[in-house]
Amino acid sequence: MSIVSIIIALLIFSLIIIFHELGHFLLAKRGGIRVNEFSLGMGPTLLSRQIGETRYCLKLLPFGGSCMMEGEDGEYETSAEDGRDAVPQAGIAAGGAVSGTGSLPSYSFGAKSVWTRISVVAAGPIFNFILAFFLSLFIIGSIGYDAPVVVDVMDGYAAQEAGMQPGDKIVRMNHTNIHVYREVSLFVQMHQGETVSVTYERDGEQHTVVLEPKQGEDGSWLLGFQGSGVRTKGNLFQTIYYSAYEVKYWISTTIKSLGMLVGGRVGADDISGPVGIVSTIGETYEASRQDGAFYVWLNMLNISILLSANLGVMNLLPLPALDGGRLVFLFLEVIRRGKKVAPEKEGMVHFVGLMLLMALMIFVMFNDFRNIL
Repeated sequence: MSIVSIIIALLIFSLIIIFHELGHFLLAKRGGIRVNEFSLGMGPTLLSRQIGETRYCLKLLPFGGSCMMEGEDGEYETSAEDGRDAVPQAGIAAGGAVSGTGSLPSYSFGAKSVWTRISVVAAGPIFNFILAFFLSLFIIGSIGYDAPVVVDVMDGYAAQEAGMQPGDKIVRMNHTNIHVYREVSLFVQMHQGETVSVTYERDGEQHTVVLEPKQGEDGSWLLGFQGSGVRTKGNLFQTIYYSAYEVKYWISTTIKSLGMLVGGRVGADDISGPVGIVSTIGETYEASRQDGAFYVWLNMLNISILLSANLGVMNLLPLPALDGGRLVFLFLEVIRRGKKVAPEKEGMVHFVGLMLLMALMIFVMFNDFRNIL
């Protein structure tokens, strides 16, 4: 790994972390909650400065951050070990601490209404999606979107036999609507060997054909049509629409990948953590550098979109120690009409979850080094 790729990776991680924590920070301020510390990084503090009621810190380990609010740890005092959100380790980010209870100052997290607390916790992942959208605006506005248009039909395969032609626009595969060509590739990858009903548009009319895949020379299953990934630039409305759809695509891809992981369709070797991500960034940087600085910039933005959407999804998983796990307890409070789960019980659940996540992080980092070496 080159020094340049490591620096770029740290800048990307920092952007994503800061935006995530900024979501918690701004909604906490809006809700009248005092933020005691806003930090980039984890572990020992390298630099810090007190501005108003909040201490802003830069810490040693770059793979995380925190927005620590008064009273959110159940003891009504801030601890430097609570409220952390880590960058994806194998696509997983660790969330904060439990909500407080008891006689709290009015500016404490636990003293606010349950819906205020829900908004504060959910804001981090939502801000990750917002960041991904704005980065997508730049890419789509600069080079357009990858339209799902067929550019080649292969001899001897189902697409040719069914009468498909270059220029056909894919609009649906089985019951999945298609908007960008990457969705075609993803669908074929996730439905290897399956018969597919393909709806395409030609000269303003839609046609539906049933394609039976055949194995190519490399053993992969092919329907027999290809897209080139040529980008199409649209008007302002289309740029906004496809930028939003870009975020949806990566959210959907992350969820489907998790489903494949849970279903055993991908193994541990397919999981990447920070080290693997840095390696990927380095490879992408080296591959795109020959095309010029503009394409390096676009590729780094594309990786940032993927990671930001990934972090947002992972933090919303209903698992202990993640933002999603905290939301579970808050929604239980809503269902129970204001009756909170005992802080010590919630705290224990989050503590156990955090320990399991830390163990997973260590495993993933070891796996990253093994794959690289």
